[in-house]
Parts: sequence; C-alpha cells; structure tokens
Amino acid sequence: MSLHGVSYGPRTISGAGSLASLGKEVAALSGDGASVLLVADSGLKAFGIVERVAEELLRSRLLVATYADIAGEPKEAQVEAARTLGRLAETKAVVCLGGGSALDAGKLAAAMLSTDAPVSAFRLAAEPLPEKSVSIICVPTTAGTGSEMTGISVISDASKTKFWFWGAPLEADLALLDPELTVGLPARFTAMTGMDALVHAIEAATNRHAAPESDVAAYRAIRLVMENLPTAVREPEDLEARGKMLEAAALGGLAIHKAGTALAHNIGHALGSLAPVPHGYAVTLAMAATAVWVVEGNREAFARVAEAMGEGVDADAVPRAFRRLASDIGLDLDASAAAPGLDAAALAAAMAAPENAVMRKSTKRVVADEDLLPLAEMTLAVGRRTA
Repeated sequence: MSLHGVSYGPRTISGAGSLASLGKEVAALSGDGASVLLVADSGLKAFGIVERVAEELLRSRLLVATYADIAGEPKEAQVEAARTLGRLAETKAVVCLGGGSALDAGKLAAAMLSTDAPVSAFRLAAEPLPEKSVSIICVPTTAGTGSEMTGISVISDASKTKFWFWGAPLEADLALLDPELTVGLPARFTAMTGMDALVHAIEAATNRHAAPESDVAAYRAIRLVMENLPTAVREPEDLEARGKMLEAAALGGLAIHKAGTALAHNIGHALGSLAPVPHGYAVTLAMAATAVWVVEGNREAFARVAEAMGEGVDADAVPRAFRRLASDIGLDLDASAAAPGLDAAALAAAMAAPENAVMRKSTKRVVADEDLLPLAEMTLAVGRRTA
C-alpha cells in the first residue's frame, strides 16, 4: 500500500481481511520455522484476537511465545518481562498487537533483545539503542497513536513518569492495517484514539519542525479524520470508515516521526503522569484548552490546517472546529472529572520536567517558564468554562 504519496515509513499492508497474510509475511522476514514473540494488549484476549493472531502465525509453521500482559500505560517492567521471554524463545521476530501501548512496548522489547542493559539506560536517548537484531511487525487494533509508523516508544517507570525512547531500531519492518481488528473498540475509545491521530497531524503541521515531507502526511491525515471519525464512532461496523481512520493514524504517525509533536503533547504527557487519564483524552483536553494560544505562534500554518479541516483558510477556525468535532463524537471535555483535585502548579511542574522538554521546545510559539502555570490552569479549566 502507498500512503498517498508518502515514500517513507515501513512497508504497509492494509485492507479488510489482510490479517490472513500475517503468517506468510512474518515467515518471509524471520525464516521458516522461526520463533516469534507476540506482544499484545491484555484486553484483546477476551475478544479472541490474541489467539486468532497466534493461529495465523502457527499456520505458517512459526513458533509463538506470547506476552499479553500490556494493560493501560506500558511500563518498563513489562518491557523487561517481554524481553526475557523473547530471549528464552530465541526470537527472530516480534509481532506487536494492540493499541499504542502494546506497540510501544513490543517495539522496545525487540530493541532490548540484543543488550543486557536495563531499559532505563535508554530513556530520552541517554544512550543510543542497540542495533536491531530481529524484525518488528506492528498490527494496530486502534486508530490513534500511529506507533506502527514511528521510531518512538513512550514507556513509564514505576512512578508513572513517562519517558520517550527513540531511534531507528524502534522502526517497524512491516505494518499490517486490518480494519476488522478495530471493529470491537468501544465508541469512546474510537473517539479518543481518533482525536489523538488528529492532534498528531495538527501538531506536526504547525510546530517549528514542520516541513514539506511531513506536511504530505499531516494534512492528508487531518482530512481523513474530519471525514471519517464521526462515522467510525457512530457506525462501528463501517469498515471503510475504520480503514480510513487506520490510514489517518498511520499518516499522523509518519508526520510526527518526521516533525514531532508540540504543546498539547507536553501537557498531555504531564497530565497522564499525574492522573489516570487516557492519552488520547489527555491530548484532546490539552489542545482544546490551548489551541487559541498556540495559533498565535504560527497563523499561516494554522490557516492551512483550517482549510484541511473544511473550515476555509482561517486560523481562528481551528480551535472551534476541534472542539466541535470532539462534541460531535460524544467526547465530553471535562478536565475536573478526568483529574479531580489536580493542582495547576503540579501540572505546570510536570510540564517543565526534562522528559517533556522536547515537546515544549517544538512548539512554534515560545513557551516561556512564566507561561506554564497559566497554560496548566487553562487545561484544568476545560469543562468549567464550556459547561
């Protein structure tokens, strides 16, 4: 599959029923009879998806070791456990199955197979990741993070602080996008993950690292989300809308792989480290709260974003269109309910932390130290102002 003119990123196979090709593809990458580590979201077990994927691999005479304990935000301890299992199984390929959490954990576990160093040694690229020793295959079951397209993993330590890991060894060799695997996702999670894809695309198109190469993916992703997310939420069996959302998420992932994210992710990661707020919802709250402020730093690019959103060439339309889409798909933006009792000063301090510095610096409008507390207050006020 060609993602509409985008020539970078992993080889991609897409379409309803494409999961049937997984075993053959993995065998071609790893060798006949090879051992494969399957790293999966624990929530998929109840739907039979983990078993179904394992059967596809076994059908191609591959040996399968399964680690399906990823729930919520992925932890360094889970990556260590998956690495241990992969080494015992003498893994030649890692198949990552699930949402962004499982994909991030699986990719990093694959990178860790060739080193004895602890996962923590590679936080924020403090040390370069070891060279890739196995093939990585990503099979997303949500349309949000686009992790299947990036050389990035976001993993939490024991204290729930989120750390970025990045480098070429985290890039997948193959992404398999089968919309049938996303059909069972509840409407609220379809909505939150879809908004995450939109935030990725908007930030990649408007931050200080935006460039023509990333714009190709970012603007296409924006159009796809606006056109297909409402249908995917309201008509979950619509495979065309589901497939277009998988494409949007992949394109958003490619865009941030090239250009990175910005303030909404700075705030979203800080918020997620302080309260159990799902990532897609956290960045949606953050962008809804701060879009008017951020637009002033790059009105030209935001005008183009507005056009891609179907709002005409009007930078000031972006915040309104963003909130309207969230409302249309049933996301009640209420920060006080999501993070009850959270203090704005604590959120501002987390926004200033080193692990969130890259996203802050990428924002086209300069985010000074004195801006952090007001921005945190704006985020925590979402819902109170619009009730």
